[in-house]
Parts: sequence; C-alpha cells; structure tokens
Amino acid sequence: MRPLDGIKVVTLEHAIAAPFCTRQLADLGARVIKIERPGVGDFARGYDERVHGLASHFVWTNRSKESLSLDVKHEAAASILEMLLADADVLVQNLAPGAAARLGLGYEDLSERYPKLIVCDISGYGDDGPYRDRKAYDLLIQSESGFLSITGSPGEPAKAGCSIADIAAGMYAYSNVLSALLMRGRTGRGCRIDVSMLESMVEWMGFPLYYAIDGQSPPPLAGASHATIYPYGPFPAGDGKSVMLGLQNDREWKLFCEHVLLQPELAADERFAVNSQRSARRAELRELIVAVFAKLSAAQVIERLDRAGIANAQMNTMADVWAHPQLQARERWREVQTPAGAIPALLPPGAPGAFDARMDAVPALGQHTESILRELGFDAARIGALREAGAI
Repeated sequence: MRPLDGIKVVTLEHAIAAPFCTRQLADLGARVIKIERPGVGDFARGYDERVHGLASHFVWTNRSKESLSLDVKHEAAASILEMLLADADVLVQNLAPGAAARLGLGYEDLSERYPKLIVCDISGYGDDGPYRDRKAYDLLIQSESGFLSITGSPGEPAKAGCSIADIAAGMYAYSNVLSALLMRGRTGRGCRIDVSMLESMVEWMGFPLYYAIDGQSPPPLAGASHATIYPYGPFPAGDGKSVMLGLQNDREWKLFCEHVLLQPELAADERFAVNSQRSARRAELRELIVAVFAKLSAAQVIERLDRAGIANAQMNTMADVWAHPQLQARERWREVQTPAGAIPALLPPGAPGAFDARMDAVPALGQHTESILRELGFDAARIGALREAGAI
C-alpha cells in the first residue's frame, strides 16, 4: 500500500513545474491522468532528443502517468472533463493565466459541483496583481526574483544550471496538495491552492534578502565560492581536477593549516586569523592554497582534508554522478520503461521504507486515451468519432 493509493489526479500541464508536482504524487501511488493536446502533447516532449530520442525534461517529470490526448477547446471536451472530474480528488493546471477559468475549470466553478475537489493552480506570478498576465519561464523568474543578481562571478551573472524556479514551484504545489488532502480528511471539503513561481523563488532567497535588508549591500558575486566565508569553494589540484572544500570556523582553519597545508604557523598569521580577514584577502590566500595543492592530486588533497575532518567534495561531472559510489552503494537507481526502452531513474529521495515508490513507465502521447474513455463509458464507435473529429 502506498500513501496516495486511490487518489485520482487530473492534470492540464506542460513544461516542468506542474509535471514535477504531479510526478511526486504519482510516486506516492496517485493515479495521474495527464491531458495532452492531440498530435503535439506537452511541449516539453519536443525540448530535445537526448534520451534515446525522447526529451530529457519529459522523461524526468512524467513517469507513472496516463496520457489522454484531448483538445480541451473542442466542443466534445467539456463533457469528457466533467466525467473525469466527477470522482477526481485533485486538479492541477499550469495553463496560461485565465485559461483554466475560460474552460470552466476555475475553482469557483468547480467547487459547487465537486465540493471535495482540490484545485491547484500553478503560474508565474499568481492569480492577481499587476504581473498576473506576464509570461513566465524559469530563467525569467530567476531574474525577477533576484537570484541572478547574487549568482555568478563579478560582472558575469549566471543562471542556475537546472530549472530551479520550476522545481521550487512544483515542490510547493506538491506539499500543498498533500496538506490539502490532510485538511480535506478533517473538513470533508476541498480547496484552492495558488502557487506562483515568483513567490516560490523569493522564499528560497530568504538569506540574501535578509543579508541585504534596510538597503545594505547584497552578498557579493563569488562564482562557485561562498559569498562570505573563505576558504570555501573550488580549488585546482595538480592533476587538473578541482576539489570543493568548506571551512566553517577558525578551529577548522587551524586544522587546515596544520594537516592540509602543512604550514601550522599560518594559523596564527594575523592576515588570516579570523574569517572576515580571510574573506577580505581572498586573492592572497588563494595563491597560498593553490601553490600547495599544485603538488598534489585531487585524491591526495581529499585524503588530507578527510584526515583533518574538513568538509570537502569532488567537482563531479554528469558522468560521475551517474556512477556515484554512494548512490550505487545505497541502491538508489531503478529502471523505468519509456516508449524508447528502459532507462535508469533515481528513487524518490526520502521515500519511507514502509512502501515501494511507484516507478512506472513514461507514457507515449495519448497512450491511454482509449482505455480511459472506455472506462468513462465510451464505446468503440464513439471513440472513433471523437478521433475523426480531432477531439482526441
């Protein structure tokens, strides 16, 4: 038994935020029916062809779902949607602002007919306010939320390498749906959830916002280094590889000098005695550290850091992560099916040991259309007519 066995989720979704939310629900056992445009589908299907001809974003966020191809603007669609929602627990959508309401799928319209239904709307800026109708993509929200202003190197702002604004919104949608299901168990009523990408990212920006409160200067751009703690970040070793290290306090600085740099006298050097001085003299201190590391391989540097109890990490590539020994030792990889064959997939982080996370196939476009319609009472003739009319 899984926590969401018996929960039915209908989703009008595309791209990343909503699909990432509903995939988490599917992982926990929910039945997720993904409505896609006939012939085209979720436009994330066309982002690339990196996974045996399939799109990397799509296979990541859409396993364990059923795909129903349906033109929601077709005159036949309204009755099909009504039948789907009649016994649904959750509706998730991230259509353009106002589109769901125009289709009669706003919470105000639905709650009267389906008082137990939970409606989760995901958008760039929320359901009201002056930015409501603005287009919002991940990079734009990274910029609007201030994230780009604190990420990168001086003069070279940088975006995150993955879709963090989408991920943030998807995870807040997921956690809010779970909370709404718990609340419904107490009250018997559903509710509306309004998740915006901007608010999700601004929540994640809490540290730099408070650091710069009352007009104070923001954290400086520090590349892959820490903005205010030093030495903390990547340093090259003699074999061309980089080692990420992180010193948190003056006690660790002393151990670092004694056991890693093998220069115990440096710990008492007044130029570097406390973190604020080390951070202010980054270039000077970096030169000293790099000179020592240049005589060692990355593995030798890590060995010294481990022996001294200094936190460190390797600068792994994607290939390194696929083969990461910790993930292998903990048996975190599983195999899921796709229309292009089997691929590896990471087990959901934190899944309780009381049940196995659902790891079903990534669906082909419209793969479950006929079976879902038959379940709703459509016979072969009606299904054929819908297909002929372009409705499915």
